[in-house]
Amino acid sequence: MSLSESLAALRKVDLSELDANNLGAWPAPVKIIVCVLILLIGLGLGYNFYLKDLESVLDQRRSEEVALKDQFKTKAFQAANLEAYKIQMKEMEESFGTLLRQLPSDTEVPGLLEDITRTGLGSGLEFEEIKLEPEVIQQFYIELPIQIKVVGGYHDLATFVSGVASLPRIVTLHDFSVVSADEGENSTSRLRMSILAKTYRYNDEGMKK
Repeated sequence: MSLSESLAALRKVDLSELDANNLGAWPAPVKIIVCVLILLIGLGLGYNFYLKDLESVLDQRRSEEVALKDQFKTKAFQAANLEAYKIQMKEMEESFGTLLRQLPSDTEVPGLLEDITRTGLGSGLEFEEIKLEPEVIQQFYIELPIQIKVVGGYHDLATFVSGVASLPRIVTLHDFSVVSADEGENSTSRLRMSILAKTYRYNDEGMKK
């Protein structure tokens, strides 16, 4: 049967006369259309319930492949530069050791106080107070705060601050406060400075944790 004859026969079909219980008696064109529809429905259901899940799994595997390639590139680069990393690590350890040697021990703190006092007196200042505050424990180091109050001229104070910052041991300066120390017309000739100096020592217990 040609296509034109099939179409002509299909036009003559009365759908109300088709018996669902007797599919074998249906005209051939109707059978073909029904088979095509069933095939399309089956393909659609198969895609939604099976192929769609497989596509999701495939996309996930592709993403994992990209991540693994990136990890491989990173590890390959690290392996190629392992010797350079070892040399760099050794240099860092040496630098870290140099910094640690600049941290005073408990026995060196009195000497540090003497250095600060000597620097202040050499700058022409009068000390009103210099005392150790309670230690502040951090993970890798311990802060040793030193409260300092001195009186002197502006340039003397600047010379003192510069001298303390130049001491061989690590000393940082915090919480500056400068006010007039005298009253009257010449109230700005002498200034009172309050400052918190901090030095540090190594925290052995913190490194063991």
